[in-house]
Amino acid sequence: MTAAGPDPYLPAWVDGGLDVSRYELDLDYRVATNRLSGEARVHGTAQRPLDRITLALDHLRVSKVLVDGRRPVRWTHREGRLVVRPERPVPVGASLVVEVHYAGHPRPRNGTWGDVGWEELSDGVIVAGQPDGAASWFPCHDHPSDKAAFHVEITTEAGYDVVCNGVLRSRTARSSRVRWVFDQPEPTAAYLATVQIGRYERLTSGTDPVPQRASVPPRLREAFWRDFGRQQQMLALFVDRFGPYPFPEYTVVVTDDPLEIPLEAHGLSVFGANHVDGVRGSERLVAHELAHQWFGNSLTVASWRDIWLHEGFACYAEWLWSEASGGRTADAQARAAHARLAGLPQDLLVGDPGRDHMFDDRVYKRGALALHAVRLVVGDDAFFAALRAWTRRYAHGSVSTAMFVETASHVTGMTLDGLITTWLFTRALPPLPAAAD
Repeated sequence: MTAAGPDPYLPAWVDGGLDVSRYELDLDYRVATNRLSGEARVHGTAQRPLDRITLALDHLRVSKVLVDGRRPVRWTHREGRLVVRPERPVPVGASLVVEVHYAGHPRPRNGTWGDVGWEELSDGVIVAGQPDGAASWFPCHDHPSDKAAFHVEITTEAGYDVVCNGVLRSRTARSSRVRWVFDQPEPTAAYLATVQIGRYERLTSGTDPVPQRASVPPRLREAFWRDFGRQQQMLALFVDRFGPYPFPEYTVVVTDDPLEIPLEAHGLSVFGANHVDGVRGSERLVAHELAHQWFGNSLTVASWRDIWLHEGFACYAEWLWSEASGGRTADAQARAAHARLAGLPQDLLVGDPGRDHMFDDRVYKRGALALHAVRLVVGDDAFFAALRAWTRRYAHGSVSTAMFVETASHVTGMTLDGLITTWLFTRALPPLPAAAD
């Protein structure tokens, strides 16, 4: 369900009064000219009486709008906002479908966090939507709490591999073009929807407990097998620690271009060519992005101020994998991170870091330290039982710090409010508890 009001970290967010349940996207893309034509059907329910409906769509031109198959009284599209006035007011609780026809040359949104959204590669496309880039390629409510199912059909030139969220239902070649159809029923935030297009080779990297697939440039195939060769063991570890993998399959895309950082999307992760070196130089990032399938993609923050629930957990998963794979223990990793943080400015509230600092590495590391502190206090059995209860109780839902504290306290039988508050809502770095025996 959509949040009651705008997220303070997303001041330009469009609150259209809808709870979106499903996006159906029919897209046609020309790689050489970066030309996108689209028809989107946005299924939603009115959360309040509506005399107008508002969706976000950047840089692309709208040519036609329908509401439940009928032309609206009026619609306008200015400064990234599509405002539609239906024939008659929509009562609270009523369902509707807004159909939008649009086209143009998509490009990323530029803002506080740099360029996010649809971006051309040297030969293909990457969509990196976090936190507000979804409107760069389809009309939407780009708020983390408004989660919806997706059905995506995309046609592009033959010779390219296309990867979207969900399960590939069909691939139909016609002359020099290919139509790909993907279906993804699990609710997901709009920013986690993605399209990846490139000259990739499709590989199967594992089968247990779910199919693990990869789309990789042929020149990087051998290095990929080395760098991702332990992903199936990694997945088994995380299933044991976090609970069942939340989606039908997991896909990795490796672009032929370098990327500054890897990124997660619903059911898949994207790495750059620079993250595949044949010596497992980025294996901690493989663990980090995989962990986001639980923490961020299944359990998604209702407000960006709680981003530590994504990044702190994914960072802690890196330490768990290090311990399980013969590297430094999680405790050694935590104490080394604590020592580094102690030398940095103590001016950040991890539980509400502010828009400019939500991706600060201190949020990641101190969030992970908060989890390690809980683990040291309650013990391993209770700690991992709490994580499994957390992912089970709120699978495919929206979450907050208060919800995590309540779940962890209930499962462990200990009142954890004070401990977690100290780590998340005080600026001074607390000492870590003594190592467990």
